[in-house]
Amino acid sequence: MNKTRLEAFSDGVLAIIITIMVLELKVPEGEHFTDLLTLFPVFISYVLSFIYVGIYWNNHHHLLHSATRVNGRILWANLHLLFWLSLIPASTAWMGEHDFAKATVTVYGIVLFMSAIAFVVLQNSIICYDGEKSFLAKAVGKDSKGKLSQGLYLVAIIFSFFYQWISLAIYLTVALMWLIPDTRIESKILDREKN
Repeated sequence: MNKTRLEAFSDGVLAIIITIMVLELKVPEGEHFTDLLTLFPVFISYVLSFIYVGIYWNNHHHLLHSATRVNGRILWANLHLLFWLSLIPASTAWMGEHDFAKATVTVYGIVLFMSAIAFVVLQNSIICYDGEKSFLAKAVGKDSKGKLSQGLYLVAIIFSFFYQWISLAIYLTVALMWLIPDTRIESKILDREKN
């Protein structure tokens, strides 16, 4: 099957996710700069989640660009990823509106962790379909960065029950790790296009 529709659908869903998140930003009640302070937790939650959705969009683009074709398993794996990403706006709003309360930070971490798992499922589905010697399999390798991210999410979820600020710092650290596009796939794409 052609992957064009999968890419277009995924881009549309991710755009809607960002739109829903920005709609959660409410106008301050007052007219003074100090009135903006009440929105600070909501805004910080939005910024962090916007970065995460941007990271997933960027890496999803590279992932699908590396795929030669798609099948039903890949379509369902992609929907699985989009499901977890679609929960980011709700968990972001809950966390921001309740000033990063422990339960909200825990739920946010679970959504991030499950999104990471879903991305790996999609990645592995593409590798299974294209083969172990495929372009993507070579580019991803052992996926140490992905495994480290998943481990950090688990640590952050555990910390969120006691020290949610440490969890937030871990979520930010993982986001910073992925902020630069995944060069493993990008460099392999450039090598392939040169040949």
